[in-house]
Amino acid sequence: QVQLVESGGGLVQTGGSLRLSCAASGRTFSSYNMGWFRQAAGKEREFVAVISVTGGSTNYADSVKGRFTISRDNAKNTVDLEMNSLNPEDTAVYYCAASRYYLFTSTSRYNYWGQGTQVTVSS
Repeated sequence: QVQLVESGGGLVQTGGSLRLSCAASGRTFSSYNMGWFRQAAGKEREFVAVISVTGGSTNYADSVKGRFTISRDNAKNTVDLEMNSLNPEDTAVYYCAASRYYLFTSTSRYNYWGQGTQVTVSS
């Protein structure tokens, strides 16, 4: 069992930056691939980024590639998402999630989810 709690969301202007953090409970955090997803109002939840269990491999959605960076600290049971050059299209609730599957981008392969944190980018 893994419990996930996101933090760091907020309101930022276009071009600004935010750093989201996800804290995990449980001793098995380091055995999970960790992903970030987002869901804008009226839209389906979509993949943002994922990191492998060791942190050695990552994958990003094309829409955030080059602007967002995912990282993890297995000693602290945390996974972060650094977001730069934000634009209004990035406005959404951001969720972290845990998966046993390697670098999967589909929500169907994620077993555990946090409650989400709101990111709003003003124009």
